[in-house]
Amino acid sequence: MSEPLEGERTLVNRWLVMTKVALALLVLNFLTSFNNVWSTPWVRPDTRIAPDLAGLWLILLLLVAVYGRVGRRAIAVLTGIFLLVVIGRYVDVTVPSWLGRKVNIYWDAQHLPKFLDVASQDYAWWQIVGMVAALIAGFWLLTRLIRVCIEVLARHAAPYALRSPTAWVFALAALGLIAASFMQVQAAMPYVSAPVFPVYKRQAHLLAAAFLPGRFRAELPESPPLASDLKVLGGAEVKVVFLESYGATTYERDDLFEVISPARQRLEQAANAQGRKVLSAFVRAAAFGGASDLSHLSFLSGIDLTDPIRHDLLITTDRPTMLDTFEQAGYRTIGLYPAMSWDWPEVSFYDFDHYHDAPSLDYRGPKFGLWWLPDQFSMARIDEMYPPDPDGKPRFLFYPTITTHIPFRPTPPYQPDWSRVTSDEPYSEEATAKAMADAIDWHGLFQGYIDTINYTFVWLAGYQALPQPRESILILLGDHQPAGGITGPNATWNVPVHVITSNETIAERLRQHGFIDGVNPLQKSLGHISDLGLLLLSVFDSGGEGVEDPAPVVESSQRQAVKRAAL
Repeated sequence: MSEPLEGERTLVNRWLVMTKVALALLVLNFLTSFNNVWSTPWVRPDTRIAPDLAGLWLILLLLVAVYGRVGRRAIAVLTGIFLLVVIGRYVDVTVPSWLGRKVNIYWDAQHLPKFLDVASQDYAWWQIVGMVAALIAGFWLLTRLIRVCIEVLARHAAPYALRSPTAWVFALAALGLIAASFMQVQAAMPYVSAPVFPVYKRQAHLLAAAFLPGRFRAELPESPPLASDLKVLGGAEVKVVFLESYGATTYERDDLFEVISPARQRLEQAANAQGRKVLSAFVRAAAFGGASDLSHLSFLSGIDLTDPIRHDLLITTDRPTMLDTFEQAGYRTIGLYPAMSWDWPEVSFYDFDHYHDAPSLDYRGPKFGLWWLPDQFSMARIDEMYPPDPDGKPRFLFYPTITTHIPFRPTPPYQPDWSRVTSDEPYSEEATAKAMADAIDWHGLFQGYIDTINYTFVWLAGYQALPQPRESILILLGDHQPAGGITGPNATWNVPVHVITSNETIAERLRQHGFIDGVNPLQKSLGHISDLGLLLLSVFDSGGEGVEDPAPVVESSQRQAVKRAAL
């Protein structure tokens, strides 16, 4: 009876080993081929072959063939590398669903601590400690799972595969399928997932461009001429208001267009009632779903900063921007950044005459969500601090808004009495309570986005109706499309731009450049947002299209000294 029992035991062990190997392959393939559940932090499995797992398999076969076994150190190293692959896969498929773009380690790593600081403000200390502990435990379990799977393949699968012709056939077939996919063979591509290695390759390229002088010169083009005498403005003030997350999707999605259109129309009506026209167009933003600074500085510098490395390189230089043009024409430049609750060293590049972040605005009302300053308050407060002076220097205001930033809740109430919005009690208790009841919902962002966009056009319409001691031109434009969860897949990078003016010369010149009257632009984009700043400078110039062979705008030695000291 001992022999049959021994045979049965051997058969059971063989099936157990086969089951372990199959599970190890499935787990490792899942960890390097999963996809994102759109606009959430969760993932879903993908049945395609993961090229990164195939690479691990070849390494294991090579080690066993050369050394007869895979040592503990080799397994530890492979575990660490594979963990990085899994992390890279998660970031690569998750970030686009939130931001609409691929990860950029140089750019995003700098802002991650600030984002975590803002996001953590809504939690108690013990909740934060719990989440950190859970994250550490999760990484430990993931590392342990990867190591166990690699050990199973190294000890059981690789030695058998080297001796088995059948295993060689399957391995070569899988490798052939992966190679065909890399060569863009359409029949093979549905069966192979995207590899993770190019993600890290791209990050290495970006870091090299930032730190190697030769790459620096190749990555950052020369600045275009920014000369304009601005005489067509006739001394009118210019207010550039970047509307956070205001994108073409508010026109392209019927369900968004229908509910936002009435608020946009009320803005046009309010402007018309004051003798002003609204002219609109689309331009292509320098970012999608985030990284607003890329669009801001593209507009001001005239350089396409879609590649974040260009932006980061630019702010280390003494290059001129549109701000220099306005300062040389006698304008007082004001930077209004209510999103900033922390030190922002990059502001030294802009060199505003006056710069204000959230704390400096001295808001005393209720705080609304993560981005707690209502946009209406910020505009009212800056006019209170620097009132328009019909006889003094005109103002150039650069104001990136914040209320329409993800997670879009709670939406502040609109205060029709603009004098009250800067007081200690800007809203009634009832209005505040109603707004605060609209709690943040990370899984239900759509309605919050609609509410905040509508709020934006309500306060802008109210602002248009206010008396203007000095004529001004209001330029409203989006910085980027909202997150992928709002736009859906395959959205464009286009954003609307609205110019509100009573100056008929400016209006006619804008029409000649492709703007149309009203708040509904033509579908075609006029070009990149960096071209828009140059276009406006030419429109404001007495020559109409800019002067011939314009002399470059020269920064003062004082400004250059300030930048160098800050950097």
